[in-house]
Amino acid sequence: MKLVLEYIDKNSFIHNLTGATKLICFILWCTITIITYDTRLLISLLILSLFLFKISKIKFKDISLIIIFILIFLLLNNILIYIFGPNTGSEIYGTKTILLNFNNSYSVTAEQIFYQFNITLKYFSVIPISLLFILTTNPSEFAASLNKIGINYKISYSISLALRYIPDIIEDYKNVSLSKQARGIDMSKNEKLIVRMKNMFLIIIPIIFSSLNRIDKISCAMELRGFGYNKKRTWYNQKKFKKNDILSILFFIILNLISIYLFHTNNGRFFNPFK
Repeated sequence: MKLVLEYIDKNSFIHNLTGATKLICFILWCTITIITYDTRLLISLLILSLFLFKISKIKFKDISLIIIFILIFLLLNNILIYIFGPNTGSEIYGTKTILLNFNNSYSVTAEQIFYQFNITLKYFSVIPISLLFILTTNPSEFAASLNKIGINYKISYSISLALRYIPDIIEDYKNVSLSKQARGIDMSKNEKLIVRMKNMFLIIIPIIFSSLNRIDKISCAMELRGFGYNKKRTWYNQKKFKKNDILSILFFIILNLISIYLFHTNNGRFFNPFK
């Protein structure tokens, strides 16, 4: 199981799309999920996102730990929504169908369950696509795609570097931690929390200095190669648009048009089955 999400090289339909295509499709997909609360469309998006994940050839074990964290977050999110807004569903749909009544303020209504179900669907429909975008897009290609849609290449390259070196920093942490433990520094639950925090500090300091040293080397290398001298630059990993890229973007534009159509049909963002 992986704790850090990073690019996984595969030969799939999703991997073969350009980084710019994946970025544009990802933005279009997020736009749909932000616009709509239509349950029918959200379920369709969820099924489609799972299908796209399937054809990407990414294995579930590669993201299982991340999925567990997300599920815990969704559970807490739903509990907090109910605690701070138990009548939000009734206010949105205009009716109140009580299923369980604890007191006047807190009762379980069909409208509240349906509202929170839609919120959960929104998360479930966007999470697979977000993971897919991260796992199938090479950081260098991602930087090229950011630059292609108009973002300054210096910013694009900075984001690319950050994504590329997160796994290295995690690896440094593991190595330093094992080295410190070999020297007798206990990081297990046998030590008191304050002692463990103090020992953690002994691990973090070398990592900070190591990262600063790495940044200095990269900065010098980039400066020697004239990075930032020209207003534009070329990208080694930039791909040209192909037929599948154009068709994918058109497909996601059509999905956006469907969400706008449903917005007008429902007279708003919410699909109301309680009318």
